[in-house]
Amino acid sequence: MSSIKFDLRSDTVTKPTIEMRKAMAEAEVGDDVYAEDPTVNRLQSMIAELFGKESALFVPTGVMGNQIAIAIHTKRSDEIIVESESHIFHYETAAPAIIAGVQMYCIPTVKGELASSSISEAIRPGDYYFPKTSLICIEQTHNRHGGTVLSLSSIGEVSGFAQSKQIPLHCDGARIWNACAETGTAPHEYAHYLDTLSVCLSKGLGAPAGSVFIGTKDQVEYARHWRKLLGGGMRQSGILAAAGIHALQFHREHLRDDHEKARIFAEQIFSQTSCTLANSGGTVDTNILIIDCGFDTDPQALRNECSKRGLEISSGRGQCLRAVFHRDITMQEVKEAAMIFIQSFDSIMKENR
Repeated sequence: MSSIKFDLRSDTVTKPTIEMRKAMAEAEVGDDVYAEDPTVNRLQSMIAELFGKESALFVPTGVMGNQIAIAIHTKRSDEIIVESESHIFHYETAAPAIIAGVQMYCIPTVKGELASSSISEAIRPGDYYFPKTSLICIEQTHNRHGGTVLSLSSIGEVSGFAQSKQIPLHCDGARIWNACAETGTAPHEYAHYLDTLSVCLSKGLGAPAGSVFIGTKDQVEYARHWRKLLGGGMRQSGILAAAGIHALQFHREHLRDDHEKARIFAEQIFSQTSCTLANSGGTVDTNILIIDCGFDTDPQALRNECSKRGLEISSGRGQCLRAVFHRDITMQEVKEAAMIFIQSFDSIMKENR
């Protein structure tokens, strides 16, 4: 039996609720490779409508959604522009080079918001020996910056610049639901500035699997080809789509609770340890907390000590650890988890004296 009391490694660790399992068990299904699964079709229509786009396609994972977008917007030997801490660059196993045959140009930013001036400098000249800049990618919310919310004005600026250069703009919207919940911005307001998006159902929303690629009808038809090519064509996948529909109907309204949990945890541990907040911008925007342990503390040793006491957190960049808050941990459990972190930190510091 697992000794884990509190799992804050990611918001992907959530488990389906009883109600969600019931919806999955009762889902009407068909063969989605033939586009005949009514529950998948319903989910796709719901998502397309929410984001104000023509069409949408259910895919197994967020990585597949992003890689399909890159593939349909580019040609082999092209280049795409990404933020230097982006998920596409760090956590998708160099897939753009393998699947679409493109390379990535990384632009560092303060909190994940690309500036048109930086993009302008990154766009390649038209000489034959340069790769063609074919796509710009942003991430909402931004994971490695600490769940930061890209402002609507920032996205609008990038979009306007991209349009002026006739370069499409894709959003890795794995946690865009958190941005919508925190700011009150409707999904279609973000999507208005974007050519394509990939949104995730298995993080804060709590579905067991699945993401959705969103774009025009033509883009989605091309995406369907790429989904099949990548092995993502599933058959009676309405069972999974039903979980996504349930999450959209009943779980979105609770996302701000996860943001509050992150702030409560942060307040407790930073008031009682020498750890500091490493979220870009110095704020806890949503449900992700980046914890700077300081140069006198071994972050892996602290993580291991937390694990021994029943708290699981993940490694972050440099001297940092990461905690992600989700629907499967209560407010009271957040406080208990914070105490475990504090006790673990004190124990490590005593060993170092």
